[in-house]
Amino acid sequence: MKVPIRKISSADLRRASQALFLLLFLFLFLQTESKGGDELGYPVRIFLDFDPLLSISSLLSSHALTTAFYLSLILVVVTIFLGRVFCGWICPLGTLHNLVSSFRKEDTRVMASHWFRIKYYILIFILASSLFTLQLAGIMDPLSLLIRSLSLSIYPLFNYAIRAVFDTIYQWNPPVIVDLSETLYSLLKKSLLSFQQPYFHQGVFLGMLFLLVLGLNLIEKRFWCRFLCPLGALLGILSRYAFLKRSVSEGCTFCGACVPDCQGGALAKDGESWNGAECLYCMNCDDPCPVKAVSFGFGGKAAETSLDLGRRNIALSIASGILTVPLLRITPFTRLSDLNPQLIRPPGSLEEKEFLRRCIKCGECMKVCITNGLQPTLLDAGLEGIWSPVLIPKIGYCEYRCILCGQVCPTGAIRKLTPEEKTRVRIGLAMIDPGRCLPYAHATPCIVCEEVCPTARKAIRLEQVKVKDRKGREVILKRPKIDLSLCIGCGICETRCPVSGQPAIYVTSAGESRSKDNQLLIV
Repeated sequence: MKVPIRKISSADLRRASQALFLLLFLFLFLQTESKGGDELGYPVRIFLDFDPLLSISSLLSSHALTTAFYLSLILVVVTIFLGRVFCGWICPLGTLHNLVSSFRKEDTRVMASHWFRIKYYILIFILASSLFTLQLAGIMDPLSLLIRSLSLSIYPLFNYAIRAVFDTIYQWNPPVIVDLSETLYSLLKKSLLSFQQPYFHQGVFLGMLFLLVLGLNLIEKRFWCRFLCPLGALLGILSRYAFLKRSVSEGCTFCGACVPDCQGGALAKDGESWNGAECLYCMNCDDPCPVKAVSFGFGGKAAETSLDLGRRNIALSIASGILTVPLLRITPFTRLSDLNPQLIRPPGSLEEKEFLRRCIKCGECMKVCITNGLQPTLLDAGLEGIWSPVLIPKIGYCEYRCILCGQVCPTGAIRKLTPEEKTRVRIGLAMIDPGRCLPYAHATPCIVCEEVCPTARKAIRLEQVKVKDRKGREVILKRPKIDLSLCIGCGICETRCPVSGQPAIYVTSAGESRSKDNQLLIV
């Protein structure tokens, strides 16, 4: 008996493409980690480089072109020719939305049909604020959102859960099973798990936001893509006159069989009209057609609806984007960020105002930090600096020769440095608290900070002094002194200080190389 061979449909090819690009995204995400060398070895930020929304908003806010801008033009050209194939065939977050949407079996639409305009208003708002130097695109850009959520929440949770399972098995020590588990654990450490367990401030909050975004698919399939995604809105505008179009033959009975499986909500209830800007080119409307009247091709004429956003709503979106700029910058948090001595940026960071104009808060630099010292801000840098990176030496220091954060930054907010340049960049200065330092306050020997100081000529030197303890006996101690001309503010002294609670030596941003104003002495 001859077994019939199932024909591979366009939808099958689309699913294979989605799976392939999702795996590629996850592979590059896992490679965003130190492998022991100065270079990562893989283009780990390639998805961000091809994102036109991030490129355009960075260009408007910083008035500077980056290499990524030219790469993003490739996606622009592809969209103009083929439509929103990125959303339907490539976007890793869109693929996750598809997976979650599959749990919603009802095919009826819950949201009003005109709600798709919201994402266009969000896009206009973002571009208007970018034009006036406020960078907000990374907050809602799907690729930035996905990387930030995975880096700061989901991946640390995954690491913790896996390690907890294997630690439990190791403690119970069941025969045979423990040997198998240790072998498997070794394989996971070489492939999926991070070098060390990462911890991040706001990890729970960011994880809840991400799960909320995915959970919206249970209300409406691909909710984010249909109603909220600003990148989708930008690509929708570019695809308005795409060469690849959906066409319907005269044999169409307008039965509406194609409507339930439409991922982008581009079809009317009867399937007669088609909104090309909303079509994700998923090809789901082809197979269910009982008369095979639906097809995709070049040069065909489609029954397409207009993209009417309304002049008043467009004007309101522009005005809101412009007014948000002063509203965010007149808050006390903005003023405090200018004076915040704890706002220590990664080495290679641009001057603070320019840094905020470029930083898209993607979390790549925090993911790649080998000591876990880079953490997301909340209000430390004002509202416009939320989720941007800050070094917290009590958690982890800046490795002396590590230059990875500059390699993964897609917008140039953190410059790529050579190992030699890195050793000369000052991100702050160390200060000693004599009231807590053991040799100063308690006549107790301690030279840890001097021992760990990594600079070629020690920025911390020891001064030998004679002091008397409480019994009147003379004790010879070595007290640390900081050479401000040599200190680069790496923070390892603060990290390693044995004084618990508040370390006796700490780093502030004063003296940083990137700013002429934030210096220790006022001249």
